[in-house]
Amino acid sequence: MTEQKNSGSGKMWGGRFSEGTAASVEAFSASIQYDSRLYKYDIAGSKAHAAMLSANGVLSVEELAEIEAGLSAIEKEIDNGDFEFRRELEDVHMNIEKALIERIGPAGAKLHSGRSRNDQVAVDFKMYLRDQCDAIIELLDATRKAFVLVARRYLGNLMPGYTHLQRAQPVQIAHHMLAYYEMFSRDRSRMVDCRKRLNLSPLGCAAMAGSGLPIDRVHTAEALGFDGITANSIDTSGDRDYAIEFTSTCTMIQLHLSRLSEELVLWSSQEFNFVNISDKFCTGSSIMPQKKNPDIPELIRGKSGRVVGSLMTLITLVKGLPLTYNRDLQEDKEPVFDAADTVSTSLSIIAELLENLDFNTKIMATATEGGCMTATDLADYLVMKNVPFREAHAIVGNAVAYCLTNGKELPDLSLEELAQFSDIIVKDVYDVLSVEGSVNSRISAGGTGIVRVEEALVAAEKQLGIA
Repeated sequence: MTEQKNSGSGKMWGGRFSEGTAASVEAFSASIQYDSRLYKYDIAGSKAHAAMLSANGVLSVEELAEIEAGLSAIEKEIDNGDFEFRRELEDVHMNIEKALIERIGPAGAKLHSGRSRNDQVAVDFKMYLRDQCDAIIELLDATRKAFVLVARRYLGNLMPGYTHLQRAQPVQIAHHMLAYYEMFSRDRSRMVDCRKRLNLSPLGCAAMAGSGLPIDRVHTAEALGFDGITANSIDTSGDRDYAIEFTSTCTMIQLHLSRLSEELVLWSSQEFNFVNISDKFCTGSSIMPQKKNPDIPELIRGKSGRVVGSLMTLITLVKGLPLTYNRDLQEDKEPVFDAADTVSTSLSIIAELLENLDFNTKIMATATEGGCMTATDLADYLVMKNVPFREAHAIVGNAVAYCLTNGKELPDLSLEELAQFSDIIVKDVYDVLSVEGSVNSRISAGGTGIVRVEEALVAAEKQLGIA
């Protein structure tokens, strides 16, 4: 066996160095404080790599058994909190490999044959993100289910729909809730697509040019549950598209959560009084005894800045990097970890909040009766009587101005009052001027009419497997 000499640097990679690393550099460049969470993936990747090396004659059967037993023992120690991660070893990969060599000797030193930390970290990171995709997809399903259950509970109840935060047209509460169902369904689809694209194994690309040893990349890919292998070692070494795409998808989710949170904050105010958020999800004031603050929606809204910031960090990180790997890419983990953690906790708590959310249906229904909210229905009524839309728009605008001047609503106007704006208006106009008539007239696909909302609700329940 060839005798190993200690390098001047004292590092596992330090053969060509004559001096030790400065303490300030070790502190600045270490990533073990955050990438230690990848240990299970690192150990799984190492076991698959070792099994492949053994199958291809690089490791003996006995060496493979030693490596597998050593890695399992290290994993158990980390699980139990008994393993000491050392900062001078930089990262999770070097910590585990060094511990393995110290335990089993020469066999452990053979483990890194045919791979680099570049492809090692990439495979760990991809396996981590794959699990995060699965977990977030499950949380998205729980959130979507919560919206569907709320929609079913309030089917038939009305509320004002808004544009520009001004009352626009009456809609069903269920229709509004299903709008969020659609948002989070798109998020789910994006996360599923993200998982598909990232699920190609980088292991075996080594530093950036591939390996000259007899390795089998397909073997390790299959063992680790990947759908295939990446096609180009240069691209693979410097690729972080998958991390950016994952964080971009997380950003969309958090933005949708933030929009929902903004509405919950508004609706729970005394000015709106549309919803009652359970006390379990609110806090009080340290000085004002009467306060009930919607802290959870506010925190979710605030945390959107963290996720957006994580995405911006990653985009900025890679925008000027030449191929292939550069140490800058070490900075990819923390923003991704934070984005995944933030989105997961936000989705989890919002689903629970929705289950305990009560709508003040009488107040919401009353709010649909002001502001001439059936004006568009009157315009549609005229169009159906062959009045050009722009002319109908002007007629109704005059009628609305009359209502504002006289403190009335459109349904309150007598037939004589309405006829002064157009002699085409006759008694049947009152069928469309009521709030209920307005809502149920919206029969176009995707509209707020009771038939269409019921169809959408049934489709969502079927999609989610809700009986």
